[in-house]
Amino acid sequence: MSKIVERTLDVFEVFAAQKRPLSLTDLARLLGIPISSCHDVVRALQDRGYAYEIAPRAGFYPTRRMHNLCEIIAANDSVVQRARIALEQVRDELQETVSLANASGLRVVYLLVLEPAQPLRYSVTVGSEIRSIYATSAGKAVLGTLDKKDLEEALATLELKRFTRKTITSRARLLADIRKSTARGWFLNLEESLPGVTTISRSFTSGNSRYVITVAGPTDRMQAKLEESARLLVRVGTSLSDISN
Repeated sequence: MSKIVERTLDVFEVFAAQKRPLSLTDLARLLGIPISSCHDVVRALQDRGYAYEIAPRAGFYPTRRMHNLCEIIAANDSVVQRARIALEQVRDELQETVSLANASGLRVVYLLVLEPAQPLRYSVTVGSEIRSIYATSAGKAVLGTLDKKDLEEALATLELKRFTRKTITSRARLLADIRKSTARGWFLNLEESLPGVTTISRSFTSGNSRYVITVAGPTDRMQAKLEESARLLVRVGTSLSDISN
C-alpha cells in the first residue's frame, strides 16, 4: 500500500482512538512519523474539506465530510443491505449474534454485525478480521470453497496453533471436518477458538465476491439451536446467492 495512503488512514484512526483535537506534534508522536509528514497529510485533508483547525494552535479535527461519504457508500451497498434484512430476522428468531463477512482469498473481514438483546452475547467489530481461518466456522466455510488442490495447499501452509483444548491441530482431522461440513452445507466451531463459544457459518457468492454469514453465541445456548441455526443459514445463504446469480 502507498505510504501516503497508509498515513492518511492512520490519521483518521488516531483521531477515532483519541476522540479529541490533535496538534501536528500530537499526531507525529502518536503515529511515530515526522511532523513534516503529518503536515502534508493534514494540509491535504484541510484542502479537501476532511479536516479543520479548531483555532490557531488549538489542534485539528476531522469534519463530517468522511462520515457523510461513508453513509452514502454504505447505504448503496446492495449486498449488505439485502443481507441485513434477512440476517435481522435470523438474529431475532435465534436471539444470538449474527454477522456478515467478506472473503478475499483467506482474508475474512466483518461487514455487518447484528447483536441480540441478550446480556451475555458474542461480539465482534465491523472492519475487523476473523480470529482464525481454521479454528472458526467462518474461516472453515471459506476453506470449504477451495477446490481439492487449493485446499490441501492452504492447509499445508497453516500453523495450526491451539486456541483452546478443542482446537483442531491435526491437518488430517481438519481436512475431514471441512469435507464433511462442505457436504452438509454449513460449518461448525464448537469452542475451537474461544472457550464457551459456539459458532456456525455458511458461505455464499454474490457477483464475483464470496461472503460468509455466521451465528455465534454461548455454547450452553447454541447447543439447542444448532439444527435451527443451520436450517436458517442454509436458507438465507441460498436466497442471497440466488438473487445475485
